Amino acid sequence: MIERPLCFVLMPFGTKHDPTGGPDIDFDRIYDDAIRLGIEAAGLEPLRADEDLIGGIIHRAMLERLLRCDFAVADLTTANANVFYKLGVRHAARKATTLAIFASHQKPPFDVNYLRALPYDLGEGNRFGSREAELLRSVLARRLTELRSVAREDAVTDSPIFQLLEEYKAPDIAWLKTDIFRDRSRYSAELKRELADARYRRDSDALVHIQEKLGPLNDVEVGVLVDLFLSYRDVAAWDRMIQLYEQLPASLRRTVMVRQQYALALNRNRQRDEAIEILEAIIREQGPSSETNGLIGRVYKDLWVEASKAGDERQAAGYLNRAITAYVRGFEADWRDAYPGINAVTLLELKGDDASLKLKSDLLPVVRFAVTQRLKSTKPDYWDHATMLELAVLDDDEASAWQHLSAALVAVRELWEPLSTGNNLTLIRDARGKRGIENLWLDQIIEQLEKPRMV
Repeated sequence: MIERPLCFVLMPFGTKHDPTGGPDIDFDRIYDDAIRLGIEAAGLEPLRADEDLIGGIIHRAMLERLLRCDFAVADLTTANANVFYKLGVRHAARKATTLAIFASHQKPPFDVNYLRALPYDLGEGNRFGSREAELLRSVLARRLTELRSVAREDAVTDSPIFQLLEEYKAPDIAWLKTDIFRDRSRYSAELKRELADARYRRDSDALVHIQEKLGPLNDVEVGVLVDLFLSYRDVAAWDRMIQLYEQLPASLRRTVMVRQQYALALNRNRQRDEAIEILEAIIREQGPSSETNGLIGRVYKDLWVEASKAGDERQAAGYLNRAITAYVRGFEADWRDAYPGINAVTLLELKGDDASLKLKSDLLPVVRFAVTQRLKSTKPDYWDHATMLELAVLDDDEASAWQHLSAALVAVRELWEPLSTGNNLTLIRDARGKRGIENLWLDQIIEQLEKPRMV
């Protein structure tokens, strides 16, 4: 199931006094009969603050949802202080994707023309009947649909801060959306140690116990939830990872990183179609990326392996082509990320026709440059050295292959890492063997990778 973009609703709830002296206004009716339905008609998922048990209190969980939601609607009627505060926070972080609305009989406390605010009619005696609901519902749906379109093009600014201060730069929303490494999150050091210890012992039951201690997940800090989610991944507890995803707050489920990792879990759980559906939806929304396209490539690579083992050569060929296309597009989206690049050149080698080998030759030095730059700028890990080893094998460079093998073996953290590299090199050796090419030294390298060892 593909989740729709979230639209956070900033508005009073319950019945509130009309500051102009008219009858009380039932904001729950306005939300239920018009705003919620209008948001849904625009293809968005409404999330109202009080529905998340926030109760009007300004706290971290509410701010995280406010900032992470893709879109927002702010009802300025009655000049509610909480609504204005949240709108200010939203405008400070998001240059667009926020729509202000207000009851037309009440003049807002400031000029809202530059916000392109949407007025609506409450009806006689503020009763907000079916005619008023239908009108607001249809106009709101149209305006939000337009907003979705211009947001993709980055063509419109609805925040007065961004309109008035040209030099003002938006904060890193990707970070605010938790598309970050775990160690940038602030949360209990003790809990962090418990999660790290469970990962080290590969103890999924310990992770389940930690989750049970957390209580209602809506009250848990986002960093904790992300770390728990990725910890299930690290111990290959795919079922638990999938179950946790379904329990996460809706705003966190909508983040790109969480959706990507959910798709990874679905793929490992052999729910391939669902994984592809989620990843393709991310590309439609965000465009191609090395991570998303790389994950799509992995799904098709797994399908290729399965079809090959089943002896279905035609289907296997189709999956191999799709995997190569996905990996190449991922590498083209970000030349700095070698992961889709190394997978692309390896699969091109395995395909083995003249056109594929030509493309492999074109891509290989670019992939090597990407890894080399990473080796200069960061502390290399096992996969950096393993990638250089695989590139050396693909380039028939025996001396470099042995050199990078030595560096990779001393950087091993998990016993499965060299076995994974050995499996890739075995595929290369077997594909070359079918073309009449033998590399005795490659057999020796694979033997070294498959040796039992202690970490």
